[in-house]
Amino acid sequence: MTLPQQHAPVPGPETTGEAKADRQIERRELGRLLQGLASEMNLLGHDFAASQGLHATDVQALLAVMRGAGPGGAGTGTAGTEPAARIGTGPPAEAAAVTPGLLREELGITSGAVTAVLDRLERAGHVHRSRDSADRRQVRVHYNPGASRIATAWFTPVAERTDIVRADFTPAELQVVARFLGRMTEELAALRQERRTAPEAGPDAAG
Repeated sequence: MTLPQQHAPVPGPETTGEAKADRQIERRELGRLLQGLASEMNLLGHDFAASQGLHATDVQALLAVMRGAGPGGAGTGTAGTEPAARIGTGPPAEAAAVTPGLLREELGITSGAVTAVLDRLERAGHVHRSRDSADRRQVRVHYNPGASRIATAWFTPVAERTDIVRADFTPAELQVVARFLGRMTEELAALRQERRTAPEAGPDAAG
């Protein structure tokens, strides 16, 4: 006797609706977790700023200068996603620096505000400014390597906590997490740039 062929049940409206609801819950939960992570990172940055007598914007500027210096102090990056060539074409000491203009673009603040930020960072011993040897009108901002001891003392516990969490995951899982966070960072950076460069909507934009 031939048994009737078994077919997978066709999902009905109720099943489809349940799956969609589950995806919405997962989306909200993921968003909540990302917001929580971002909030804790921001609070750590605020606490570091307060411990140094700095503003939150100062810490963002300091991180931008450190990224501009690149690993080991080499000028391998800039204050954001700008090409390394934007940093400078002079000697290595000058190449491993960013300009106030790049910081203004990165932070989205005025030139006067950038000057105030750099004044505070310089007084705190985190950075110093110099004139470009080829163009004395050009100012470059350098990260003081000795200042890294301050940041290291503050953020080493963060790295230690990160290692504790990493130990709970397999290398394959960490690769997925790294890919997700990398893509999220790229998309948010692109969104930030789009919003900064888009023309402001006028009063009649809504129709």
